[in-house]
Amino acid sequence: MSAALQDPVVQQFVAIETQKQRFQGLVHEMTGRCWDACIGNPSTKLDSKTENCIRNCVDRFLDTSNFVVNRLEATPIPDSTPEKKSGFIFDN
Repeated sequence: MSAALQDPVVQQFVAIETQKQRFQGLVHEMTGRCWDACIGNPSTKLDSKTENCIRNCVDRFLDTSNFVVNRLEATPIPDSTPEKKSGFIFDN
């Protein structure tokens, strides 16, 4: 691994940029889904029905995304230690 990638400042920068990219991807996906679901014929102004549809769509999308994230966080990660059988560790 290069020295630059081991630098904590660079690692933090990469983590922040990765989060930004994920957020932008989420916004893009949400916009596309809600547009397809709610916008029939685009005009210069949103009527109340379309506005409510978009609001509900975004709310459901966020609720679903939060549910999935929470479920994944609650899922135990498989043990990465050597294989365990009957309480004993077997070396290969």
